[in-house]
Amino acid sequence: MGGGQAGTLRRRTYLQLFASSAGDGRLTITNRIIIAVILASVLMAVLGTEAALASENRAFFILAEMAFGVIFLAEYVARVWSSAEAEGDEPAWRKRWSFIISPFGLLDLAVVLACLVPLLVTGAPLFRLLRLLRLAALMKFGRFSVALHELGGAIAERRYDLFVTLALAAALLLFGAAALHWAEGQVQPEAFGSIPRAMWWSIITLTTVGYGDVSPITPVGKFLAALVALGGIGLVAMPTGIIAAAFSDAMQRHRERAEALRRAQGHQD
Repeated sequence: MGGGQAGTLRRRTYLQLFASSAGDGRLTITNRIIIAVILASVLMAVLGTEAALASENRAFFILAEMAFGVIFLAEYVARVWSSAEAEGDEPAWRKRWSFIISPFGLLDLAVVLACLVPLLVTGAPLFRLLRLLRLAALMKFGRFSVALHELGGAIAERRYDLFVTLALAAALLLFGAAALHWAEGQVQPEAFGSIPRAMWWSIITLTTVGYGDVSPITPVGKFLAALVALGGIGLVAMPTGIIAAAFSDAMQRHRERAEALRRAQGHQD
């Protein structure tokens, strides 16, 4: 194959694999297929944790994991190879290296390793659980990538507000642990004998999880716990509301930019 034909093939491969990362986030046929493979591989990873099912169909699961590993390895190699077509005047090797060390490049490599390492290393449950990293690979496609970018921008815009609320939450967390250590430390030394021990109760209370494994029994302890619980209701909700509002504003700006782009293209036509 001549150099021109290789360049054309590389360009087509680049457009098929990377086109959905920009613009309006439309997916190519190749990326639609890859998404289907990712979802199928995650389903297989989940079903593989069922011992009875995995033992009865061991050969099928092994072959399926090998097939997924080969597909993701081929995708990774194709992305590295075709990334030389990225915009810029840099040499091809530098563009490829930039992709390899990029967040999405590292994610692709982690997905490949998560597929192949469990097949090579026996008795590695941690590596088998890493197969679920494949689901994170969806973030690089189309509107997932756009949404991730917008969410990052939204958090950056509200970072001061988030810092203030997180600082208040940390102060209340420490206050709750110290107060319950003072009120319950002598009565329940195993749970509240020190501030670090009481921190577990404070975290569970502030996040409104309420396992119930640790709770105050003295009147003073219950009163202080009530104050911490009431304060936690507002502080836990504040970061959620800030991020939700910022994300809504960011997506509205994205829709306005997309609409303006469509209008500009319409006028050009």
